[in-house]
Amino acid sequence: MNIYFVSLGCPRNLVDTETMLGQVLEAGHRVCADLSAADCVVVNTCAFVRPAIDESIDTILEMGRWKEHNQGRRLIVTGCLPQRYGQSLVESLPEVDVFIGTGAFDQIDRFVAVSDMKEKRVFLPPVEKTSRSARELPRLQTTAPHTAYLKIAEGCSSHCTYCIIPKLRGRQRSRPMKAILSEAEWLVHSGAKELILVAQNTTAYGQDLPGEGRIHTLLDRLAQIPGLIWIRILYGHPDFVSAPLIASMTTHPNVCPYLDIPFQHASERILKRMGRPCDPAYNLALIKRLRDKIPGVALRTTFITGFPGETDTDFETLVTFVEEARFDHMGVFMYSDDTDLPSNKLPGHVDDPVKQTRFDYLMERQARISRENNRRYVGKTVRVLVEEPAPKNGSVVGGRMATQAPEIDGMVFIEGQSAPAAGTFVNVCISQAHDYDLTGYIP
Repeated sequence: MNIYFVSLGCPRNLVDTETMLGQVLEAGHRVCADLSAADCVVVNTCAFVRPAIDESIDTILEMGRWKEHNQGRRLIVTGCLPQRYGQSLVESLPEVDVFIGTGAFDQIDRFVAVSDMKEKRVFLPPVEKTSRSARELPRLQTTAPHTAYLKIAEGCSSHCTYCIIPKLRGRQRSRPMKAILSEAEWLVHSGAKELILVAQNTTAYGQDLPGEGRIHTLLDRLAQIPGLIWIRILYGHPDFVSAPLIASMTTHPNVCPYLDIPFQHASERILKRMGRPCDPAYNLALIKRLRDKIPGVALRTTFITGFPGETDTDFETLVTFVEEARFDHMGVFMYSDDTDLPSNKLPGHVDDPVKQTRFDYLMERQARISRENNRRYVGKTVRVLVEEPAPKNGSVVGGRMATQAPEIDGMVFIEGQSAPAAGTFVNVCISQAHDYDLTGYIP
């Protein structure tokens, strides 16, 4: 059977998709890149916020139209959307043959093999159990060969009022370190030079595994893998950025001076409503400590605008925090409401136009800060991992410094006649700084 996959959402979802790809290949099926040649389509969905839900539904409807014009074909929807809405999807999306929740991705090979599931179309086993350990599942990497995501834990044990992840993924379950190291070695042997650690809360790794070690221990072990040039951490939490973690980041040259810590807000009142750590002074002190201890560290964060109860004063507090912290990279989301969120019941919901205005204002401020931060690189020579030619100019090659994560941060565009191959490291002299990107040349 020819199977076509669509992966939506974050890198954590992508790892699940790559695992499902590995399973169907192991079962003897073929994965195809051409939709017209497919016998079955699998859409791995995201349902974290409303825009992601809308994208998932639009993609399902598009694949439904493909199925309508190709009789006998099958459409399977997996992941967060079925987990969040379950049986209610059956009537609203009749074109889908079967819905599979987040606790059943390890069984995709049996679902694609069954041609008729009319009696039961929704499968939602417990999210905290799979029939096989993740370390036993095959995986087909779909990112560029030189960069791979490495999931170190599943689920989340925090109780942020705006977040649906514990319902979709369960409590935090850290993977055994031996399994992570085994997968990391396989990825590096397969050509990966950069491993990006992902989880809902990477910095809390190991808290649920007594005696297994913590995130700093994992970094120490990963750093010993021959050929692994960059190790990057995404999706941290301020409460779990410990002194041993900072020490590990400074000890190993292949651990990137880069840390992603979503702070979400800076108003103590709003942070309490969010169920987040609510001491902005601690957060500022943490930022200063990271910059003092880790030379050249790049800090990324995310914030939410328009959370229920957010006043003009709360937003001004957030703007002041952003101006003082001067993050290297920053993302902003407008609060996304739904009836199954605890925050839905909070008073003082903010109108969409106000959310948008605050979003635009914050991003405008960050663009200026980012441009000013980038100016420090002009005239300096930096090490760059070459990615792909820039889309608008085939003679310009795009790459990333150790302080830039793929897809979400800026890039370094390399001008010149010779185009180094993707996956190679080159020294680039920076000549121009832009809002988010840099331009340079190979000396």
